Amino acid sequence: MKKPRKNDNHTHRGQGIRLPAQERRLVLALGDLMAVNAAVLIALRVWAIVGDRIFDAAFIIPQAHWFVILSALWLTLASANDFYDLAITARWQRSLGRLVQITLLLLVAYLVIFFFSPRDALPRLFIFYYAVASTLLVLAWRAARLVWAGRGVSRRRVVIVGSGWEAETILETIREHAPDDYEVVGVVDEGQPLSRDQVIVDALVVGSGADLVEIVQALAAHEAILAAGEQVDGTVFQALMDCYELGIPITPMPILFEQLTGRVPVEYVRGHWKVVLPTTGRSPFDPYPLLKRLIDIVLSLIGLALLAAMLPFLALVIRIDSRGPIFYRQERVGKAGRVFRIVKLRTMVPDAERSSGPLWAVNGDPRVTHVGRLLRKSRLDELPQLWNILRGEMSLVGPRPERPFFVEHLQRTIPFYRTRLAVSPGLTGWAQVHYGYGSSDEDALVKLQYDLYYIRHRTLLLDLLILLRTVGRAVRMQGT
Repeated sequence: MKKPRKNDNHTHRGQGIRLPAQERRLVLALGDLMAVNAAVLIALRVWAIVGDRIFDAAFIIPQAHWFVILSALWLTLASANDFYDLAITARWQRSLGRLVQITLLLLVAYLVIFFFSPRDALPRLFIFYYAVASTLLVLAWRAARLVWAGRGVSRRRVVIVGSGWEAETILETIREHAPDDYEVVGVVDEGQPLSRDQVIVDALVVGSGADLVEIVQALAAHEAILAAGEQVDGTVFQALMDCYELGIPITPMPILFEQLTGRVPVEYVRGHWKVVLPTTGRSPFDPYPLLKRLIDIVLSLIGLALLAAMLPFLALVIRIDSRGPIFYRQERVGKAGRVFRIVKLRTMVPDAERSSGPLWAVNGDPRVTHVGRLLRKSRLDELPQLWNILRGEMSLVGPRPERPFFVEHLQRTIPFYRTRLAVSPGLTGWAQVHYGYGSSDEDALVKLQYDLYYIRHRTLLLDLLILLRTVGRAVRMQGT
């Protein structure tokens, strides 16, 4: 076997700090906060000049609350608009579009508060100075980050250990979600070496697992990603341990896949159920279930009050557009397989499935009425399900409840599908804020991957993030 060409280790290892995906998101957020706080300072300076005031500590200190308020508002809006999704941050046009959305939402929120506040309670033009300054500074910070990544300064050099389906999947995932964060320098076959000239996705096979240590050192890799099958050869395992002892992190493919996509690779885990669900149960002293239920009750009561105020108008337009009932009831499968009936505002023609039987809803479904399309895009049709939440049959956040017919079908065709019934279904969920209509078994598999990620990582903070993103999608009329 030919040895890979040795590179200058000092050249590769001396350039910048190479961080895993989670830490990269943290760096992005910290950079944004620095830009936002600098923008507040600039806005205060302009405000002082326009108002002919002295810009000193006596002027800044009484306005110090703006640093906290606008930083918190920025993080809230940025999270709701996926501004820390590596697949978005790696592309200049998409980052710019999200930045414009965040700025516009900030202005709208401020104008609404300003309109209902007492006269002279809030500064009039300060927020516009801040909006311009924050947009330019965050834009400059994100552009600088992309330039550095484009020069390879901070890309993490990785070797893929494995040459099968798992390796292809993680290679495609890196290419799609983090091309400026990871540089795949080679693929190492876990068994007998394949042809050195063979290409898997877009990476060369550079040798066998037995030579992993020499390959990692020769290619100056910073990390090895284990994408082998269920069984790892003893020689390869020892090589992995040798790399670990040399300070080279070993990352299992499912872990990196989760970090980059927010999904659990169900097809990869096969019989390893511990990768699908948390290995330990929740403590009886864990406050999460109680707090989650309390939030469900409070927000569902508020939402039902708002629905009651809007219902006369909504009922009128639904009835004018299509004769039939205002509400629609349907059986769904909840936690532990219990069947219950959800309530929604009707968005389809009456008896839409009388002749066809159960069908997937698809994008542009001809059964959906004109008003129904608007209700779906704004998510207003889902509001009656707040009654199901109040009854305890659902939660605000969780996997969307599916119909019994499809549950029976999908649990026969998709591994671990029934595990999504381990928690209460939700009005919205991790899959809903990341994926559109599900109209096939393939779509159901992707949504299951998102649902299992939520089940493994659910916290109040993740619930809040999902709710914020749901509001963001509803405002942008991107509901499904």
